[in-house]
Amino acid sequence: MSDALKHECGIAVVRLLKPLEYYKEKYGTAFYGINKMYLMMEKQHNRGQDGAGFASIKLNVNPGERYISRVRSNAAQPIQDIFAQINDRINLEFETNPEYKEDVTAQKKHIPYIGELYLGHVRYGTFGINSVENVHPFLRQNNWMHRNLIIAGNFNMTNTTELFDSLIKLGMHPKEKADTVTVMEKIGHFLDDAVRKLYKKAKSKGMTKIEASPYIAENLNLAKILRKSAKNWDGGYAMAGLLGHGDSFVLRDPAGIRPAYYYQDDEVIVVASERPAIQTVFNVPFESIREIEPGNALIIKKDGSFETSEILEPLERKSCSFERIYFSRGSDAEIYQERKKLGRLVMPKVLKAIDYDTENSVFSFIPNTAETSFYGMLDAAQNELNKQKNEAILKEKDSLTEARLEQIQAHKIRTEKIAIKDVKLRTFITDDSSRDDLVAHVYDVTYGVVKPTDNLVIIDDSIVRGTTLKKSILKMLDRLNPKQIVVVSSAPQIRYPDCYGIDMARLEHLIAFNAALALHKDRGTYDIVEEIYHKCKKQLELVDSEVINHVKELYAPFSDEEISDKIAHIIGDNNINAKVKLIFQSVSDLHKACPNNLGDWYFTGEYPTAGGNRVVNKAFIHFYEGNPERAY
Repeated sequence: MSDALKHECGIAVVRLLKPLEYYKEKYGTAFYGINKMYLMMEKQHNRGQDGAGFASIKLNVNPGERYISRVRSNAAQPIQDIFAQINDRINLEFETNPEYKEDVTAQKKHIPYIGELYLGHVRYGTFGINSVENVHPFLRQNNWMHRNLIIAGNFNMTNTTELFDSLIKLGMHPKEKADTVTVMEKIGHFLDDAVRKLYKKAKSKGMTKIEASPYIAENLNLAKILRKSAKNWDGGYAMAGLLGHGDSFVLRDPAGIRPAYYYQDDEVIVVASERPAIQTVFNVPFESIREIEPGNALIIKKDGSFETSEILEPLERKSCSFERIYFSRGSDAEIYQERKKLGRLVMPKVLKAIDYDTENSVFSFIPNTAETSFYGMLDAAQNELNKQKNEAILKEKDSLTEARLEQIQAHKIRTEKIAIKDVKLRTFITDDSSRDDLVAHVYDVTYGVVKPTDNLVIIDDSIVRGTTLKKSILKMLDRLNPKQIVVVSSAPQIRYPDCYGIDMARLEHLIAFNAALALHKDRGTYDIVEEIYHKCKKQLELVDSEVINHVKELYAPFSDEEISDKIAHIIGDNNINAKVKLIFQSVSDLHKACPNNLGDWYFTGEYPTAGGNRVVNKAFIHFYEGNPERAY
């Protein structure tokens, strides 16, 4: 039911800690690392459907031998595509050189992609052309092994322009003004500087150029390089990097906006954006997987030793709550319980909206991502039903017959599979004049399960733009002729843009924003829009630390219920016969459900970084001026 959102990407890192021969002997293949990377990326496919990339590094190779391999794809099934390419190349080598099949040394020397260090990325681009050139990992090449840098991440920076300008001041000429390139060049600059200094030190110790290389690898201080590079970054990020000689890192932003988890044993060190990916692929318990703390980097040296190091001073923890509600895999033990609790906590509002009439109410969910919250809502509904049964029995205890008791006990919560999505219709291309009619048929409904006296309660994980609700869902549900349609969002009202990796950049695309504008028009207070515009313009002259979010003033005069009712009015249609009611989760209950993930800026406007306030004000300026560009 939610409008499709493009959102944060996913990363996977696998570092093999044993020689490849070990995996061949124990698991029957030297491709153990490649196989695990395929599974890790597929288990995070929910985080990226626009593109996928894979990179590998071979350790301790001889000069002249290829040690870095990379493959990227923006095909319709990008993960399948890149591993098909890898598989085809391996099979070709085996066909040409059958003696390689049992010779692990030959495999490592001659076959690309086989190595000890792997980096994978699944991309769901928030903006820009979906070109393969935009797909991670990005590669910064150099003839010096230590200066080769491979970067992939789940991130978005709010101050890309400032970071780009800082590179210009260093005398650099970046190939494009994108945050990935800017970040990579920033790290690359300090990496080059560190390598030069170590080489100079090695020479002063009387080492030859050949002897200097292992000295540099051993003494390179990645934590120091990252501290210098990330000093002025503003954004949400979980960023992974590989160096050509075999060092690697995963760095997380100081507010913990983007997630990163890791696992280590005597065979592997593994990092992923989602905990269940590691749990399932490596068959390890929940308790064995640790979280990279905000502002910290997991640093893995070439020799396999590792440590976590504080790179930036942690801020107040504001891990993304929307991620828990919507994007992450619900198979995570914590996320599953959090989503169920979201459904339970919103249920009192639902019961009030249906006047506690559980007998004449049908409950369902759209889309599948809302199913877990639906189960939580049913738990609360069952509790209410049990209460109603007890009250009925106590009220009638003196005259209760066996037949009446059976009637009371037979009362059940009515749940149905109401909506079925026909995905094929989304891919049909047509002109604007007939598109709305096609959109109205993206979903079909189950007939014969709803009576004209029924409330039809549908839970969704979130309502962002309201377009699908307005043009498709409500029209389809109304065909069932219910008395009332109650649409429930397990997330609060989305009022502000995101600037950390979710595709919610423009205020005018948010249905809650449009509802607030409509309320001001109704009350004759629309001049506040111009007042906020001028305040936002003045903020452009300030440094980030002094900027405040003036867009909050647009919502201040209204209660949550007033905005919800106006949204219902906007998405309603004169041709819809049923009464339409919208219910949103409260921010306080969101925090109860997700106590360790309090990042709620899209609901409250409380941005975890200084750049967020600048972005929201700039987004309002763009709205007022009719500028379709993004604010970051």
